[in-house]
Amino acid sequence: MSQTLPDSTEITRIQTSLLGQISRVVTMPQSVLEQILVSMIAGGHVLLEGIPGIGKTLLARSFAACLDCSFHRIQFTNDLMPSDILGSSIWNPGSKGFEFVRGPLFANLVLADEINRTSPRTLSCLLEAMENGRVTIDGKLLELGRPFLVMATRNPIEFHGTFPLPEAALDRFLMRIRLSYPGAEDEKSLYMGRDSEIELETLQAQLHPTDLLRLQQRAHTVEVREPIAQYVYEIVDKTRAHSAVLLGASPRAGLAWIHAARARACLQGRDYVLPDDLKALADPVLSHRIFLEGGGDAGGLLHELLASTRVPL
Repeated sequence: MSQTLPDSTEITRIQTSLLGQISRVVTMPQSVLEQILVSMIAGGHVLLEGIPGIGKTLLARSFAACLDCSFHRIQFTNDLMPSDILGSSIWNPGSKGFEFVRGPLFANLVLADEINRTSPRTLSCLLEAMENGRVTIDGKLLELGRPFLVMATRNPIEFHGTFPLPEAALDRFLMRIRLSYPGAEDEKSLYMGRDSEIELETLQAQLHPTDLLRLQQRAHTVEVREPIAQYVYEIVDKTRAHSAVLLGASPRAGLAWIHAARARACLQGRDYVLPDDLKALADPVLSHRIFLEGGGDAGGLLHELLASTRVPL
């Protein structure tokens, strides 16, 4: 029997209660929390980028506590092997055979801490899992989790002992969310408040994995009309033709943009995508998929293209 999809009232209740709980632990702009929730409803993975000490790991742990799902944290290092995240077969003297012991990748929500510190070999195993939600071990296809979501962290200014993330790796993330220092009042409130670890222990689950799957199904029903599709195509096509761009956005990038916009429309109780949904998500969804001549960030270019492209009515 198919499950009833959540209506706008239930969606609002879930969003308000979940983000309210997380805001008790982390000091983050509401837009950042909403973008992460949008990514989860779209079924995508998130790359949190920022310097150490601003709460990237705590943010991921807070979402896990509110999702009532299985959660594992993987601390990526230079010597981490694929078997360390996938698991390995161990000899069982009782059964006189090898038994597979699952690794930390088998969870609903996986925190991949400092993802750029691991070797390309281990990273490739993670990318396969992120792409398919399953892995092949000893010739057997194993499901990782349902839903299966990865939240990865990266320090953008540290290079010692790190590996650059290739384009294919960045493309696996639906969103790249850049975190910065909190505002003055938020930081002062942080110093005067309770210990974040103590507050984290008091969080209550607000969303069951089956409810998240229902939200994902609801987002799939959101309509994308032809003018919206044309708008997405024009922006994506302009990134490929721009003189400052080395590698423009791919069709998969356009699809990711639409998936995220559908999820945002779902959260706002609509069954259709608006241009405002696309504008709000252009930077986190597209900027890490566009590579400029000579390097640099594509956020400014996207702002220029959005400003110069006619918005459909």
